[in-house]
Amino acid sequence: MPPSQNPAPAAPRRVIPIAAVAKDAADAPGGEGATVGLYAAQKKIYPRSIQGLFSRWRWAMVFITQAVFYGLPWLEWGQRQMVLFDLAARRFYIFGLVLYPQDLIYLTGLLVISALSLFFFTAVAGRLWCGYACPQTVYTEIFLWIEEKIEGQRSARIRLDKDAMSLEKLVKKWFKHLVWLAIALWTGFTFVGYFTPIRELAMAFLQTHMGSWEVFWAFFYGFATYGNAGFMREQVCKYMCPYARFQGAMFDRDTLVVSYDAARGEARGARGKQHDRSGLGDCIDCTLCVQVCPTGIDIRDGQQYECIGCGLCVDACNTVMDKMDYPRGLVRYATQNGIAARWSPRQVLARVFRPRVLIYASVLAVLSIGLLASLVARTPLKVDVVRDRASLSRIVEGGMLENVYRLQVMNATERPQRYRISVRGLDGLTVAAGDLAVVQPAESRWIAVRLQLPYDAAPPGSHTVHFDVQAVDDDARVSEKAIFLVPR
Repeated sequence: MPPSQNPAPAAPRRVIPIAAVAKDAADAPGGEGATVGLYAAQKKIYPRSIQGLFSRWRWAMVFITQAVFYGLPWLEWGQRQMVLFDLAARRFYIFGLVLYPQDLIYLTGLLVISALSLFFFTAVAGRLWCGYACPQTVYTEIFLWIEEKIEGQRSARIRLDKDAMSLEKLVKKWFKHLVWLAIALWTGFTFVGYFTPIRELAMAFLQTHMGSWEVFWAFFYGFATYGNAGFMREQVCKYMCPYARFQGAMFDRDTLVVSYDAARGEARGARGKQHDRSGLGDCIDCTLCVQVCPTGIDIRDGQQYECIGCGLCVDACNTVMDKMDYPRGLVRYATQNGIAARWSPRQVLARVFRPRVLIYASVLAVLSIGLLASLVARTPLKVDVVRDRASLSRIVEGGMLENVYRLQVMNATERPQRYRISVRGLDGLTVAAGDLAVVQPAESRWIAVRLQLPYDAAPPGSHTVHFDVQAVDDDARVSEKAIFLVPR
């Protein structure tokens, strides 16, 4: 390259200390004493209440989820709590089922189904879980309702926060927090009631005899509810929830999400109802859709990861459209392809149920049916066989070879059971002791079983045998493999 074409050397980078920037800001006109912050201050969001279809759906989910959460531990099934995860006894009671740690496969299946359900609903209609059923959304909605009832509507709450401290402000703020704390602590108490019988827990709580772990988790979960729903609110959805970050990988242009129809709404502008709106779109720029948003975003700016798909902006915009005598649907659940191609609702739905969604639905249906079938066909009996290592094999009276085992028999029914134990696999092998066991309801019992074999009935070595445990009063039967040792 000729010398005249050599590129000019790059100017050295200049590093300006933060202190110098702060000094320049302070020296600027009107900047005396100014400071430079490294982070933008977080503005408090004051969501406005709105009435509409999606608002009613959200409140319906609040009532349903909280009725189940708060009410289920108090219901009984027979003589026990209907749903109880008894960690101390290592038994889980779910309606008529009694599950043991060996039934972990069912929990695994439930988690897989839950994950696939999340993928399925997200591919169909975005963050439905976040907008309607997530505990963070539900409790934030409850806490906001309490705040509105005590402090007033959105404008009144803003004004109250800006006002100087007064008796009215002090009373309203303290009363609000006392109600929040009461709900949060009751939530923590109910949560612990799923792991300790809630009636016993209530009596222990009243008598201040609660165990240390119950106290810890009741207050921990309670204060987590108080902090997340009362203070952090949308910050949890925007910065702490991982779902908000990876949801983009599950969306595509045929996912049904809350959308703003820019072609119809732009250009925005205020106008009277009878105003000649030449050059203006349907959006009157009232910002009501922003005011009702629980995460404080403007849906008119396009898709944003902060959107939880609650549909409140749809209710707000439809209210304005009705007042202006404009068609509804300026903000609506739609797909990107549907808005771009001006598809009809039927065309949009036809594309929503695309191959990707159908595959999710098929796999989900197969797994759900398989899990239910497995639970229905489940044998309410568990058996584990452990050899007695203190005496692997010995010769006893009568010239018999004897091996000793310990069988853990778990009765997964709600009534006492008698089990008969037999063995097969070697000619002449018999159960010398421990052939009948009585196990109480939902009990696990260890039983010593002695197997005897004539001395010359089998060659030296290890031989596979099978224990058959049969319930005397019903059809439950389990077979477990073991090894019988014949010494050389």
